[in-house]
Amino acid sequence: MASDSKQFWIPLESNPEIFILFFSQVLNKFSWNVGVPSSYKFLDVYDLDKELLDTIKKPLAVMLLYPLTQKAIDNPIGKVEEKSELYFIRQTIGNACGTIALVHALANNADKINFKDDGYMKKFIAETKSMTPEEKASYLEFNREMGVVHEDCAQEGQTQAPPRDQAVVRHFITLISRNNKLYELDGRKEGPVCHGEINKESFLESAAAMVKKFMARDPEEMDFSVMALAED
Repeated sequence: MASDSKQFWIPLESNPEIFILFFSQVLNKFSWNVGVPSSYKFLDVYDLDKELLDTIKKPLAVMLLYPLTQKAIDNPIGKVEEKSELYFIRQTIGNACGTIALVHALANNADKINFKDDGYMKKFIAETKSMTPEEKASYLEFNREMGVVHEDCAQEGQTQAPPRDQAVVRHFITLISRNNKLYELDGRKEGPVCHGEINKESFLESAAAMVKKFMARDPEEMDFSVMALAED
C-alpha cells in the first residue's frame, strides 16, 4: 500500500494474479536473502479450518494481505496499544508494507530464529531495536540494502517492473503472539494493536479467527491471502 511519503518502492503485491501463485516463494526469497535460515519458511494457508491449521507446525507469525477498502479504513478492528515493547516500525515509504510486515514477523521472533551472522536481518534488527517506530522508519528510508532486496523480490515472476507510484489497494499486516496475547502489527498505525488474550498453543487458530473478522468486515471482497511463518 502507498503512504504519504515521496519515496516509493516497487510494490510486492502489484500483480495479484501472479503474486498469489508466488506468495510463499517471494517471501521466502526475501527472508533467506537477508539471513534467515532456510529451516524457517513462509507457508501458504489455503484454509482457515482447524484441521488444516493443525498441519502447520511451530508457527511464529501470520501475514495477511487484504484489500484496503474505504470500509476497512473506516471500521478498524481493535485499538492501538499506548505503550508496547514489541518491535514496531511505521510505514513512511510508499508500497513498502510487504517488507515492513516481514520485518515485523522476523524481528518479533528474533529470540527464536538463529539469524545468520553475516545476514543483513541480524544487523538491521540490532541497529534499530532501540529506536522509536518513527526512527526505524527513517532508518529504512535510507537503507540501500533492504531496498535492493525488496525490489529484487518485487519483480519475482513479472516480465516488467510496475511503476513505483502505482496505486496499490492491497495491504500487508502481521499477527504474532506475545505474552499470551494476539497482536496486529500494521505500519500504517501508530503502534501495535492488541486483540486480547489467547492460549499460546493455539496461536494459529486465534490468528485465523482474526483473519475471519477482517473478511467479515468486507464480505464482498474476495482478495485475501494468508501466510504463516513456521519452522520446518
